[in-house]
Amino acid sequence: MNTRTATADVTATATATTVAATALTEASRAVILAYMDTLTTGDFDALSVFFAPDATWTLAGDLPLSRTWTGAEEILGEFVPAMVSHFVPETMELEFEGVIADSERVFAEWNTRALTKEGTRYDQHCLAVFTVRDGQIVAVREYFDTLHAKNVVFV
Repeated sequence: MNTRTATADVTATATATTVAATALTEASRAVILAYMDTLTTGDFDALSVFFAPDATWTLAGDLPLSRTWTGAEEILGEFVPAMVSHFVPETMELEFEGVIADSERVFAEWNTRALTKEGTRYDQHCLAVFTVRDGQIVAVREYFDTLHAKNVVFV
């Protein structure tokens, strides 16, 4: 094999790798954008299709809901209802800020605003790291101001 052939092979391999990585990044981004679109509609029942059967959602911190939730049923059937049960439903607002994607990891940013059932204003800035495989969310790590949540929601 001559130098020219070896260089062409390396270039072709690098190009194929870059194209595959770009496709994976864009596919992951599309899943999370569709998830966020669905989330902002308030149709929480429609969210289950986005999660792999063994998906995990980890809420950082030391709140009563801080832990790792496993499976769409636990995430959407227990965690989400437990959190939103503290809010007056018609006051809940989700404002999506955007995503940054790299391969199967997608960072999503949003704001959650609501009036708690005790009459306190909740205004939270959230960031989550999503891992997407085969078109579904397999893991989420969510971060936000847990002191604000503790003082406003979990009083």
